[in-house]
Amino acid sequence: MTDISSSIHQEQEGVIEIQVPQGEEEKEKEDQEEEKATCEWDFHLSTVISSCNSINGSVCDILGVLEFDPCGNFLASGGIARKIRIYDVNSLSQEEREGERRTSTGAHVALDHGNACNYYICTPAKLSSLKWKPGWGSRVLGSGDYDGVVMEYDLEKKMPVFERDEHGGRRVWSIDYCHSDPVLGASGADDGTMQMWDPRCGDDGKCLAMVQPCKQYSPVCCVEFNPFRGPIVAVGCADRKVYTYDMRKMMDPLFVLDGHQKAVTYIRFLDERTVISSSVDGCLKMWDAEDQRVIRTYKGHNNSRRLIGMETGWGEPIWVYGREPMGLIGHDHGFVSSVCWQQKEENRCTLMAGDSDGVLRVFSGKRR
Repeated sequence: MTDISSSIHQEQEGVIEIQVPQGEEEKEKEDQEEEKATCEWDFHLSTVISSCNSINGSVCDILGVLEFDPCGNFLASGGIARKIRIYDVNSLSQEEREGERRTSTGAHVALDHGNACNYYICTPAKLSSLKWKPGWGSRVLGSGDYDGVVMEYDLEKKMPVFERDEHGGRRVWSIDYCHSDPVLGASGADDGTMQMWDPRCGDDGKCLAMVQPCKQYSPVCCVEFNPFRGPIVAVGCADRKVYTYDMRKMMDPLFVLDGHQKAVTYIRFLDERTVISSSVDGCLKMWDAEDQRVIRTYKGHNNSRRLIGMETGWGEPIWVYGREPMGLIGHDHGFVSSVCWQQKEENRCTLMAGDSDGVLRVFSGKRR
């Protein structure tokens, strides 16, 4: 799967924005007027996946997290409904090409979750985070939940194979796996700690290291291992800061990035020295990690509630999609709750967007 170093973020007012990176020369011209981003892609809504319960509003099914597997063949979704659903991405694309079960307008394919997903696994609590375990293909999926529990599921057996409950029952917001040693994982939670663990160590995954970035027990909202260089892990907190640690010496952070006005909710490493962070303040910031300075701030959201998601790194909006309600009686316009992007071919890409009504939308992109 090609890494196009792109980011997608969204807010609860139901808008998806896609942004594109500026070149290196533009990054250095901070005092000059920025050029407008150009869009090389055309996007269209190809598939809408919903359920009778979500449309009738009888069941809350907010899709809080979406994750493509490492090969881009499967999509995992999780959220309030306490289910992990697994979708075959290729089958969704095949139905789009064949034009099966199109709506009356002929604009897109309409499917039901029960028929669209390959299978689902019921979970003991609401899900806040999912992450495919590196080195296991599409077999093992990790999760963090509202009850403070981290679990791993064997998708072939359709059952949990690992569980740890070390966050005192406080919601786990984020989990991630180390790229140099994929068995090693980390989780951040409302208890104000980031914990690293290894299922090979017994005792329900011995805690190898634990840090409390903020002395005031500020919730840890996101955890991200650096996939490009060394044993580095970054932590975003509700105290508006990003803390970066060397896994070999966790006593003190290597450096702290301070510049957001509200909680830092997502972090991505674009390369060895460049970090992108997103925040509830409605902004993304690009940082030079070596100099600990802001390269550029990306704005565009009027984020009155919360910035929910991000996928690796862009600039000004090149495409905006306003989510339309699915005819829910007594409901407002809802919000876009999760996004996920992939590019498997040079001229084609796929964008998935889940919302507060449990509706999953599939957008197909073609390079112009």
